[in-house]
Amino acid sequence: MHAATLITIFAAILLLSLVVAPKRATVVGFFGGQTAEGQAPSLWTLVLSQVTTWIFARSLMNAAILGFYYGIAGTLAYAAYYASFLTGGYIVNRMRVQGAGSVQDWLTSRFGTPGTTAYNVVIALRLLSEVFANLLVVGLIFSAALPDVANAGTISILIVGVVALAYSAWGGLSAALRTDVVQMLLFLVVFGIAFVALVLRPECDLGAVLTAPGASGPHNGWVLLVVAALQVFSYPVHDPVMMDRGFLADRDTTRKSFLHAFWLSTLCIIAFGFFGIQASLEGAAYEGQLIGTWSAMFPTWVFTLLILSLLVSALSTLDSALSSAARLVVEELKLAPRTLAGGRVAMLVFALAGGALTLCGNQTLFDAVAVSGTASMFLTPVLVASLIGGRDVPLWSYMACFFAALYGAAAYMFRDTEFVAQFLYDGHKYEQLLQICLIVLAVGFAAVLIGSRRVEARVGG
Repeated sequence: MHAATLITIFAAILLLSLVVAPKRATVVGFFGGQTAEGQAPSLWTLVLSQVTTWIFARSLMNAAILGFYYGIAGTLAYAAYYASFLTGGYIVNRMRVQGAGSVQDWLTSRFGTPGTTAYNVVIALRLLSEVFANLLVVGLIFSAALPDVANAGTISILIVGVVALAYSAWGGLSAALRTDVVQMLLFLVVFGIAFVALVLRPECDLGAVLTAPGASGPHNGWVLLVVAALQVFSYPVHDPVMMDRGFLADRDTTRKSFLHAFWLSTLCIIAFGFFGIQASLEGAAYEGQLIGTWSAMFPTWVFTLLILSLLVSALSTLDSALSSAARLVVEELKLAPRTLAGGRVAMLVFALAGGALTLCGNQTLFDAVAVSGTASMFLTPVLVASLIGGRDVPLWSYMACFFAALYGAAAYMFRDTEFVAQFLYDGHKYEQLLQICLIVLAVGFAAVLIGSRRVEARVGG
């Protein structure tokens, strides 16, 4: 890779992000995403912002890595999580019909402070994961691009983190929305060229890609697909970036934005997964989470475009995660005043925490945050019963679901310990995750069904 070319182009993208950020910040725009004229975001602003914050760098890498090991089954399994735009859109619409202005607003009206606090713990974990997972990819990329430069990864993490914090802290959510549009359009162009180059590659056979078994066989990819199906109803609700964008515009615009975001993001994820599948078909060795693999497979210009698409997606997710962190701390937790200064301090704290985890975190710490999707499953029985079944779920049932999911997430994180292993199926980690998800849902639905019937019985006399 021509490191100088990569650094120059990415530096220009960083500068462009600073330029397009709002020149004048307001409290309403900072926390609510409104334009300087006080208008809500347009349809395609929401669509492009939703997509670029969900196809973040770690997700793209995951899709490719799963494709490498489990073939088309692995990539489809990861792409299945993007049905979250369909389930998330439905959930947001039902909550808004019931008069809620946010997920926390809806939870507070039903479960009070304890219920909202439990939810906020999970989404705070999610926000931290988005910050450091994307910074981690940035570090990996520049470490590979500049192998002779000492601490290249650390330096790149600090620079990208500071720039993302700079324009995010200036304009908040309004800055994130504006820069998301530019960054997503850049991503589509850059990645689109790289994808065309992949398809035109003499070694590429789309038929083989679409039926590829992967380096380890497809079985565990299909298992993960079932896991995704179990998690996809609750998964979007634990992502504050998506949920925040569900309450910015009118309901019709919001509904359309979720639908468009679904097909566009799914296509991008599957297309990126093809790069991992193709690597396995060519028998390439797995190096540096595929970054080293691709550098040996592709011409320099294709590899550079591929890496640029990862960097752009990382940058776009960082600003959105920081703006959602500010909203969480100020508007929901009320730990800081609803001012520009309050929001900026909240962003700084999350940026520093995420950066610290990236620079000094160990694998256990990364696993702890990676299982936030499993922890979010406490919402599935509650949302199904409340939004679809029309039941009144009591607080004890809600908290039973929460702790069942929390124990499930912990069990997956510590699955290799002797104590936990004795309770789990002796198989692949995705088979164990499937077992955990089934148990969490069984416990949760049992608690909700028992509790909701009791509440209905009391109301009925």
